Amino acid sequence: MKAEKDKVVAISYRLMVDDGESGKELFEEVGEEQAFPFLFGHMNVLPKLEEALEGKAVGDSFSVFIDFENGYGDYDENKKVVIPKSNFKEEGKKNKEMLKVGRVIPMQDDKGNQMRGEITKVDYKGVHMDFNPPLAGYDLFFEGKLVSIREAEKEELEHGHVHGPGGHHH
Repeated sequence: MKAEKDKVVAISYRLMVDDGESGKELFEEVGEEQAFPFLFGHMNVLPKLEEALEGKAVGDSFSVFIDFENGYGDYDENKKVVIPKSNFKEEGKKNKEMLKVGRVIPMQDDKGNQMRGEITKVDYKGVHMDFNPPLAGYDLFFEGKLVSIREAEKEELEHGHVHGPGGHHH
């Protein structure tokens, strides 16, 4: 079986990042025991990564360089905002646990779009948050191996993503 549209493909990999200044460094490593599964051809991974995997079989190795423009884009200073602390109250009380630097919080914009923001600072001005993807501005280098390929289940195809053992509940 080959990696192609509507197949569930699982990969092990090492992801190196390069910001152009400090050189390549290991960002993430996923071993065969924890292989990352995704539904091929449904925009669940970066398109350039999927291109590198297409047509490969279980046991095949891959390596691909993805520049930041084809990865997560350039770092955008406009995605850094300061939000009033009053927006983070629960039941009328400030939640100090929630407002920790480094914490990533799921949020919604005024149009209802889901986003994730990292708290970078909390001061008298408010909560400073960064809504850039963690790998924005970095060139990426993936190397790894195809661990498994299987037919996608009907429900996975309908939902556009892989479901774990025992199905998936929305």
